[in-house]
Amino acid sequence: MTMGKIAAIVNINEMKVACEDCSLRELCLPLGLNDEDIGHLGKLVKRKHTVKKGEFLYRIGDTFSGLFAINAGSIKTSELARNGHVQITGFHLPGELLGMDAISSERHPCDAVALEATEVCEIPLDTLEELARKVPGLQRQLLRIMSSEILKEETLLMMLGKMSAEGRMAACLMSFYERFDRLGISSRKFRLTMSRQDIGDYLGLALETVSRLFSRFQDEGLIKVEGRHVELLDLDELWRLAGGQVMPRHKV
Repeated sequence: MTMGKIAAIVNINEMKVACEDCSLRELCLPLGLNDEDIGHLGKLVKRKHTVKKGEFLYRIGDTFSGLFAINAGSIKTSELARNGHVQITGFHLPGELLGMDAISSERHPCDAVALEATEVCEIPLDTLEELARKVPGLQRQLLRIMSSEILKEETLLMMLGKMSAEGRMAACLMSFYERFDRLGISSRKFRLTMSRQDIGDYLGLALETVSRLFSRFQDEGLIKVEGRHVELLDLDELWRLAGGQVMPRHKV
């Protein structure tokens, strides 16, 4: 689990297959659909399964078969840059979807690796397409998700190209703040399931720079760090450092 408090919201043993019974229904694909549409969608979702820490949900080049919704845990996606370096393209939390970027080529363009024991639902593409033709609300949802993915890519490129190291780190922390807030948990204090190297590969920063920024932010009273647990103390200053920009939180 991402952190202990998520267990109060997402209990893997108690969650059922159908979307209408899912405690994350308003954070995932069904948002905006009526109860009847959600019921139809629930019948399409394959039984949930758990991906162990360090295991691949899918690899670069794997055939695309459907979308994945995270119920509990967290996943990182990554690809190889032209210079051979690993570029982390995203950290994905409960209520978020994976796989939209593989629809056009029908091949996954990145690796998806579990940062911890992670439970996902799979929504097969063929049956999803059939339902989308019958349910206008689902078509609108898919378009909204695609738009969100495009915005995420654009913001990441802008951040890597124009923002300072301090701004990138602040934007990353504020992104986690907003996304944990959507889960209804204490969003100021959370556990980072990814390593500092992962954060550096995501932000385009060296490991030493990431460690130095964590220390600096703590010395300046912006955050409190205990191992991988981070508490945000000065949201206003972090927001200012981020230039008012927060990484997209996969709004759907």
